[in-house]
Amino acid sequence: MFKLQIAILATIVALAAEPASAQQAVYKCKDSKGKTYYTQTPPAECLGKEMDELSKQGTVVKKREAALTPEQIATREAEEKRKKEDEERAKEEKRKNQALLNTYSSEKDIEDGRQRALRQAAEATKEIEKRIEEAQKRAQKLAAEKEFYVKKPMPKKLQDDIKNNEIDLKGQQDAMAAKKKELGDINAKYDEDKRRYLELTGAKSKAATPPKK
Repeated sequence: MFKLQIAILATIVALAAEPASAQQAVYKCKDSKGKTYYTQTPPAECLGKEMDELSKQGTVVKKREAALTPEQIATREAEEKRKKEDEERAKEEKRKNQALLNTYSSEKDIEDGRQRALRQAAEATKEIEKRIEEAQKRAQKLAAEKEFYVKKPMPKKLQDDIKNNEIDLKGQQDAMAAKKKELGDINAKYDEDKRRYLELTGAKSKAATPPKK
């Protein structure tokens, strides 16, 4: 081991003693069998292996990484993709938080917004209820007309009116179901906005807390 260290040192000293114009970088590497090389040009035995570029004093000035295997490349790419996605999520979260703080100046603003949204949804619900009621009345009227044609062909216009009214009624009923879901979504949205607002501002909810008995 001692002899090997002396040989390495001698090689470096010899290279350093050459004229400046002739001096080249010294490369240190190990081949697949673990043999160490000190050369002025990267040896073929170290192709694709980790390699150090040494200064005249023998210190590492540059390190070349070993060539990656397909599995290592896939792992690195997956990690880089994950980091990029995390950065994008963090950026989007920051944008949403800033938008929230720009929208509300207090917890009261959030509750006022909730009530406005609920009122608008309630008004739209009443309008849909009105249309459903009208479609149901038309259905009753058309059913009564249909009774006259039990034993004879029904006019095409009446057939079309019945079909169109059924389509309209079904559409209004679907709209009503969606509007009822929207009411729940509105409360969930403002609950989440309030939670995030209190978290970002460090404020405490002003919701009344029942006194302990």
